[in-house]
Amino acid sequence: LHPLLSYFVYTNSQFNRGKAILTKTVFHEKSKKGGLNEWIHPDIVGVYIPIDDWNREIIELNNISNSNAITLYSFELKIGIDRNNYREYFFQAVSNSSWANEGYLVAGKIKDDDELINELERLSTSFGIGIIELDLEDIDSSRVLYHAKNKKELDWDTMNKLSEINPDFRKFLQDVKIDFDSNRIHKSEYDPIISEIETYINKIKRNS
Repeated sequence: LHPLLSYFVYTNSQFNRGKAILTKTVFHEKSKKGGLNEWIHPDIVGVYIPIDDWNREIIELNNISNSNAITLYSFELKIGIDRNNYREYFFQAVSNSSWANEGYLVAGKIKDDDELINELERLSTSFGIGIIELDLEDIDSSRVLYHAKNKKELDWDTMNKLSEINPDFRKFLQDVKIDFDSNRIHKSEYDPIISEIETYINKIKRNS
């Protein structure tokens, strides 16, 4: 599901509102073990840097000001959500996204259940976590059920802890800083955006 989410985040205008958002998978296997580290790792992180949207002078001015042009995203990715797991998955997303500007719970399938959808809406409104359902038959028909609430302030303590625990997250932060300072996006450092997305989906179906 990771490549499908990366494709969705980058191409779906309902989600990105015309912004070029890039993602990076955070492999939990690389994290240091032990300690109180449960529910701290997002599955995928994302970033929007307005290099292609802003004039260089504006970026340089922002760089020396107290404002923050960069938006950081956290994604908790699940195969499916139903009545049995929705609460655990949702609060896992809450915990894993506390550091970011926006946090999302993403699923390949959300059970068609009015009561469940209403409860997800209530939780999303209360905690500011967005909900995305990926359409595994037609990825371009995937939808944002609820947008995340944008937090202006980042949780620097949690980001510092994550960077100490996981090398993928630390490398992600390094790449974001390099891109912003150099006024150039190095897409090769982020998860690739699959061009033949339908071919990829068909391959998944054949192997499942």
